Amino acid sequence: MSDNTSPHDVNLPTDEELVLKVIPMPADCNANGDIFGGWVMAQVDLAASVIPARYTQGRMATVAVNQFVFKHPVRVGDILSFFSKLVRIGRTSVTVKVEVYAERFRNQGHYIKVTEASLTYVAIDDEGRPREIPKT
Repeated sequence: MSDNTSPHDVNLPTDEELVLKVIPMPADCNANGDIFGGWVMAQVDLAASVIPARYTQGRMATVAVNQFVFKHPVRVGDILSFFSKLVRIGRTSVTVKVEVYAERFRNQGHYIKVTEASLTYVAIDDEGRPREIPKT
């Protein structure tokens, strides 16, 4: 292993779709200087909604965060890549998996998985009630 690699280096997934890239800024930090977990969660919710939107074809809402694991801290200047994959389509809901990889500002080209999550979205009508997902 060269001096520029880390034991946490991983390859990016090839069976998932890159749905979002973002760089956290100093305003997104907690008192320890790491990025707020809540900020990461908000970005994951945005990234996770991309694939379900293709199926719901209209309004939808986050109905469950089935799993959320913070594996490593996120730092200011990291280039975060959010990969998503369809897990399940139900009558009114869609579940997706999201994996977040950080490319450290000072170690570009090397990635570590910092977060993974599973979220479920439900298709809703104008009154906010669940509705069937159109068959495609």
